[in-house]
Amino acid sequence: MRAIIVSLMILAAAATVPAAQGQSGDAPQAENARVEKKALAGPLAAEVKAWATKAEGPQWLGYAVPQMGRERMMCCGDYDGSWRNGCGHCRLEDRDSGTNMTSRDEAGTTKLEAPRSIAVLFRAENRHVTKIRVVSLECSLDAGGLPFVWLSGVKAAESVELLETFVQGTDLDAHDDDHTSHGALTSIALHADPAADQALESFTRSGEPESLRKQTAFWLGAVREKAGFVRLQKMAKGDPSSEVRAQVTFALSVSHELGAVEEMIRMAHDDQSSHVRGQALFWLAHKAGQKAVGAITGAIENDPDTDVKKKAVFALSQLPKDEGVPKLIEVAKTNHNREVRKQAMFWLGQSHDPRALAFFEKILTQ
Repeated sequence: MRAIIVSLMILAAAATVPAAQGQSGDAPQAENARVEKKALAGPLAAEVKAWATKAEGPQWLGYAVPQMGRERMMCCGDYDGSWRNGCGHCRLEDRDSGTNMTSRDEAGTTKLEAPRSIAVLFRAENRHVTKIRVVSLECSLDAGGLPFVWLSGVKAAESVELLETFVQGTDLDAHDDDHTSHGALTSIALHADPAADQALESFTRSGEPESLRKQTAFWLGAVREKAGFVRLQKMAKGDPSSEVRAQVTFALSVSHELGAVEEMIRMAHDDQSSHVRGQALFWLAHKAGQKAVGAITGAIENDPDTDVKKKAVFALSQLPKDEGVPKLIEVAKTNHNREVRKQAMFWLGQSHDPRALAFFEKILTQ
């Protein structure tokens, strides 16, 4: 799961980058690096392979492609104490440095226009690629004094084709080749090109490992907009794994597409797996709204599985208190299932709400 944790903070850059930066041929600001700029002269895969096979010591190669979702920034998580406009200062050789993704609306303080391209970065050592990272072009890069090749003229579809080779058939729960597979998947998801949608769809086929299908589902909801939502609908109805479908409920919860909540409600009502129905209810609680509340209370009344009913009671406890506490009191008063009433009482006790205390006092004094 650590590969799909998305931070809601933006980290400031060590230097300001002009707002005009972001065209696909531009190089990011690189510090502490021996930079060589060159135009791509042949197929990208052949160029990267030839570069990697010559790399006995550690070195980096990168290029820019158009980014999916103009409001997003991909930044490194090694904040150095200074806050300025722009993105993070990325220490590429820092093993503990992560990536944060945020939008312009979430950041609030960003005055530059949203970045239009991302930098896809490859690290090679001992004659093969050892890491793949992706950052916004507004990030300044510190390559730790290593050689850094910057390619211009790279087409997004060709980039996706190359990155696919690091992802297909990969078990993302395994530790082998962890850096390249996770980085490649994230990079593909952020490419603003139809080839990225096609690649992500191929990762969700039933023959691919469950872990790959689950993490792809996240990116479909978080980034891929309408095409991602359409694919999630198909996964919700057709993926044979209840674990994957449960992940789809989360992916739908982070999607901003119209119809996402309705699909979560359908899954909460119709999925054959009680685990999936329960997860759909849980994530619906975080969406709130009358449709979500109706689906949760409907499950308490009508789902045939007591465990799902109990999960729906928990979902009520996750609603804003003015919505959740009255519903919990109603369930504790009127539901015919003793286990469900007990669950409602438990979560009322955890709420520390005065209305819950008054309800308990009334029961105990009758």
